[in-house]
Amino acid sequence: MKSAVALFALVAAFRAGDARATAPHAMLPPALASAVAAFDRAQVQGDGAALGRLLADDYVLFNSRGRVEDKAAFIHDYTAPGASMKPFTVEDEVVRHWPGGAVLGGVATLEGTSEGKPYKVRLRFADIWAERDGRWQVVFTQAIRVPLP
Repeated sequence: MKSAVALFALVAAFRAGDARATAPHAMLPPALASAVAAFDRAQVQGDGAALGRLLADDYVLFNSRGRVEDKAAFIHDYTAPGASMKPFTVEDEVVRHWPGGAVLGGVATLEGTSEGKPYKVRLRFADIWAERDGRWQVVFTQAIRVPLP
């Protein structure tokens, strides 16, 4: 009986570890996990109001074209006429969290339209999150282009 309990505990621990590997956001504080999901959703939906809440006023983006953008430029990219983005999946996720801050990143293939013209690009990115006044916001992003598969 003891060996069966030990085996069950080992399997449960393995599955818990496996769940963390497949769902890295599960280890985040609920408010941060919710903000991360809302940020992804706001980009796909072109929701400028949500992006305005989720991006810090001093937000900076080093974009995949080597340019530096601020909060207003980022929001414009997602809300301008002719802009759209299909839902995306983040691969090779990197999730690091500490009290008051986090880095979340990975690789995503983004498809949509910009100024009415179709695009498809694969980016490796990192979003830096900070908890300010009780809410989580993105303060910095860096994105680089990687080859499409």
